[in-house]
Parts: sequence; structure tokens; C-alpha cells
Amino acid sequence: MRVAITGSRGLIGSALGRHLRSAGHEVVPVVRGRAGPGQVAWDPRAGTIDAEGLRGVGAVVHLAGAGVGDHRWSAAHRADVLSSRVAGTTLLAETLAGLSPAPAVLLSGSAVGYYGSRGDEELTEASAPGSGFLADVCARWEAATAPAADAGVRVVHLRTGIVLSAAGGALAKQLLPFRFGLGARLGSGRHQLSWITRRDHVAALSFLLTQGELAGPVNVTSPAPVANAEFTAALGRALHRSARLVVPAAVLRLVAGRQMTEEFLLASQRARPERLLGAGFTFADPGIGAGLATALADQDLVPG
Repeated sequence: MRVAITGSRGLIGSALGRHLRSAGHEVVPVVRGRAGPGQVAWDPRAGTIDAEGLRGVGAVVHLAGAGVGDHRWSAAHRADVLSSRVAGTTLLAETLAGLSPAPAVLLSGSAVGYYGSRGDEELTEASAPGSGFLADVCARWEAATAPAADAGVRVVHLRTGIVLSAAGGALAKQLLPFRFGLGARLGSGRHQLSWITRRDHVAALSFLLTQGELAGPVNVTSPAPVANAEFTAALGRALHRSARLVVPAAVLRLVAGRQMTEEFLLASQRARPERLLGAGFTFADPGIGAGLATALADQDLVPG
């Protein structure tokens, strides 16, 4: 199968590309700037994409988007987060809808931020959307795939949690302070973290490419979410370091701003991957102890 991937150089896309190639599939990276051999060029800001390069592709995995936690949430960064997802997804979905034949499936990025901050409530794919900036971004991000779905493409919305890997993302940013014994829980530490190892995430995407009956939202998270305090303690144990410090919520609000603190840093999402489990997917790393061991050994970020 020919599989096109946006965000092919990122944390997930690079690993997914390697995985699919090893399974005998042809991977077509969709890249910004000049496209090399076997690649497809696009520019979501300019609204351009090489549609001809996507002709004959059987599946598309759409992972591109500006990093939510990369900067303080200024008005400009919030606008970039929203536009990078909605404009890019709209462009891609409309392009796929215009192909004949259209790809069979589009796996399109989303996040558990769709649910907002919900305390200890168990969140399945049937749960109502939440409120706030990230919930609005995710709802509009998912809605932007409508042209592809209307054209008969099976669309899956990947409601992803925190992806654990030493190669990048949130975990990589935490490793240095933790290794110096400066690991700290955030605020009360009671907020729930929905997480998944990179290898389980990649395996789930590969699984979803071939599960023809699965469409719509899918929680791509471990079946065992943990409170921030539990995660902090587990990471300290995995690194053989103390992790008893606390960053008060007031300090987080001062440094990151109130909105980013409440809706992102201290947001609580206890998601359950009900649809993945119901379809028979098996997690290699279902618990946080094994998950961190896998994530700490996962350091390869060679573009796929």
C-alpha cells in the first residue's frame, strides 16, 4: 500500500514511516518546501499542494501542526496552532476528495484536548466535547476533514494523549531536570494524564489503517492514565532520582499564563481507548512503569 504522511519528519511521523517501510509499504512524505524524490510538496499557509503526487495513494496519515506547548500562549501562537490544523486539514481533505479514486482512509490528528479539563471523569469516544481553547481547536480540526468523509474516505480522528519518547515531546523536555534530581509534580498533582508510548502509538496507527470498520474518533492513549503525581514519582524511580519537588500552580500561572496553565499544564483528561480495545488492539506498554522503560530507551529520531 502507498501511504502518504504529513508531519513525516516529526516524532510520530518519522517512526511511522520506518515501521511502514519495514512492513513492505511505500511511504510518501508530504513535506513543506522543495520535495525530493518520492515526496509530495505542500504549503498549508499558501493553500497549495501537489495533488498529482497524491494520485494512487491508498491511505493518508495527517500528523502536521504547530506544537501546542512550544511557546507561551500569546494571541499569535494560539492563532498559529489553530490555523496550522484547520487550514492544513481543510486543504488536505478537499484535495483527497478531488482525487479519483480517493484514498480509502485518512487518519487525521486530533487530541484528548477535545474533552477539555474533566477531573477524574472517564472519557470515552462517546463523551461530550469540553470547553476552552484546545477543545475548540480539536473540534474544528476534526470538522475540517468533512470534505474527505463526504467523498467516501474512511476518516479516523486520532484523539492522542501525551506521547512518551526520549526522542522528543514532553518527556524529552523533562529528562534534564529529573536527572539532576529536580523532578517536580505540577500543582496538586491530581490532574490525570492520558499517555501512550511512541511504539504503541505507531502500532495503533498501523492497526487503524487496516481496520475498515473503524471511523470517527478513536482515543489513542494507554488504557491506564495516571495522575501527574504518580507520573512524576514513576519517572523519578525510572531514573533513580528523587522527584519530591512541587511547582505551585501560582508559579505556573506566572510563567506560562493562566490560560495555558489551566487548559494545558494542569488540564485533567482520563481517557480510555474503548474503541481500540474493542477492536482487539493489544498494547505493548499498558502501564506507566513499563511505558517509561520503553520511552527512555526510545531515542531514535531519524526522519522516515
